[in-house]
Amino acid sequence: MGIADTGLAVAEAGLQAWLAAGCHGQMDYMDKHGTKRSRPAELVPGTRRVISARMSYLPDAAAAQAVLDDPAKAYVSRYALGRDYHKVLRTRLQRLADRIAEAAPHAHRVFVDSAPVMEVALAEKAGLGWRGKHSLLLSRQAGSFFFLGEIYTELPLPVDEATGGHCGKCSACIPACPTGAIVAPYRVDARRCISYLTIELKDSIPEDLRKPIGNRIYGCDDCQLACPWNRFARRSPEADFSPRHGLDGAGLVTLFRWSATDFAERMAGSPIYRIGHERWLRNLAVALGNAPRSPEVLGALRARRDDSSPLVREHVTWALRQHDVPAAEGAV
Repeated sequence: MGIADTGLAVAEAGLQAWLAAGCHGQMDYMDKHGTKRSRPAELVPGTRRVISARMSYLPDAAAAQAVLDDPAKAYVSRYALGRDYHKVLRTRLQRLADRIAEAAPHAHRVFVDSAPVMEVALAEKAGLGWRGKHSLLLSRQAGSFFFLGEIYTELPLPVDEATGGHCGKCSACIPACPTGAIVAPYRVDARRCISYLTIELKDSIPEDLRKPIGNRIYGCDDCQLACPWNRFARRSPEADFSPRHGLDGAGLVTLFRWSATDFAERMAGSPIYRIGHERWLRNLAVALGNAPRSPEVLGALRARRDDSSPLVREHVTWALRQHDVPAAEGAV
C-alpha cells in the first residue's frame, strides 16, 4: 500500500492524447466522464489523498506458456481464472477504510476498477511501482501480476515517495504482443489488444487480427510473461483466485459446447460472466479456427453453424474456412 496526493496533470495530458488518437476503441466510458478520471476531487469532492493498494492474483495454475503452446486448449488470462476480483479486493479495502474511520473519522470512497480512476498513475505516485513499457504497473518485488484498488479520502495523510522506472533498455514486452498493440513504449492501442478484442469489443473481431489471437479466448498475458520482472511475481494466497472449472487448461471443444445455461451457472461470480455467452462463443470460434484440424474441432464448429446469433455464425463460418470446409457447407 502507499499514499498519493491528487495531482495528475502529466497523466491527464497523456490520457487526453491517447483518447484523441482513438486508441480506446469502443471503450466510451474512458472519455465520457471528462476530467473526473484525472482529478479525484471532481469525482469525490473533498478528496485530498488516495490510498493505493496492490494485491497479487497469480494463482497456482497450469503453466501459462504450456497452455499457450497447446492450440487445442483455451488460454484464459491468469487474473480471470477464479472469482471476480472486484468483490474480493473491494471488501478488504472497505474494511480498511472503516477501520481508519474508527481512529480518524473521514469521508471516503473505495474503488476497484469500478469508476473513472487513474489506477496506475495513482499507484505510481504512491510508490507501488512504475509504469512499464506495456503500460502496466511494475514492481521490483512483485512483477505485475496484481490488482489495484484505491481509497479516496479527505484525510491529509503524509504521502509516499514515487519510485523511479526500472525498465532500462529492455523492451521484451513490445515484440511479445501477438497483435502489435504496444505501438510504442508506454503506449497501447487498445483496438489491437487481445484483451480489448476478447472482452471489451462487442462486435466482430477484425479478420486480420483473428489468426494472431491464437487460442486466447479471454484476455492476454503475453507482455507480462515476457517481462523479466515477473520472475519476482508472487503466488497469491487468496483461495478465491484459484482456478475454477478447470479453466487453467480446458479444451476449446469442451468450452465451445457449453450452453447458455452452462455458461451462466459456471461463470457466476467470475469476471468472465460480463462478456456473456454470445461473445464467449465468438472468442472460442476464433480459437477453434486457429486450432489443428480434427474431427472433434470440425464437429464442434458444424454444430454451431446455425446458431441463433449472427455474430457467432459469422465467426464459426470464418473458423470453418480456416479448415478448408467448402463455403457452401460453412455458409451462414
